[in-house]
Amino acid sequence: MTDSENPLTPTAIRLEAMLFVAAEPVAPTQLAAALETTTTEVEQGLRALEESLATRGLRLQRHAGRVQLTTAPEFAALIERFLGLEATTRLSRAALETLSIIAYQQPVTRPQVDAVRGVNSDGMMKSLLSKALIQETGRADGPGRPILYSTTPEFLQHFGINSIQDLPPLELPTEAETQDVSLLKG
Repeated sequence: MTDSENPLTPTAIRLEAMLFVAAEPVAPTQLAAALETTTTEVEQGLRALEESLATRGLRLQRHAGRVQLTTAPEFAALIERFLGLEATTRLSRAALETLSIIAYQQPVTRPQVDAVRGVNSDGMMKSLLSKALIQETGRADGPGRPILYSTTPEFLQHFGINSIQDLPPLELPTEAETQDVSLLKG
């Protein structure tokens, strides 16, 4: 293959090879150390690799300052069928609601999630933890030092997004919409 057929830099090609064999997401600093180069060069290589993968069956996924290669989300059903896996886990409306709150407000405590939902979220939180869609990421400084929760790389894979920044913007209801809802309830 000539250089004109492969627009990737040697660094991007080496990054692709390392990410292909990595069992979990990798920090760019770890990649730089392995390549004996700078994180700036690694980031440039990752951008080139990400651009190249956009038209192929793999994607570069970023989460919490780490990167990994994943299958393109549009091939999920094909891969599940090929591997003989059950259909992707379906999430209940309550689980999606809880997960949305965590995704948009992370890191967040269970009482904060409860306050937004208006109901106890214990069961939903346990379910999301068992599915590895959320994780404990520390403790809040408030009374009782409640656990803080955030989304995981599995969350990104489940929804086929590369980064938490790729979530659609949160649209809060206008004051008129809020009044319309309260009139319907009253």
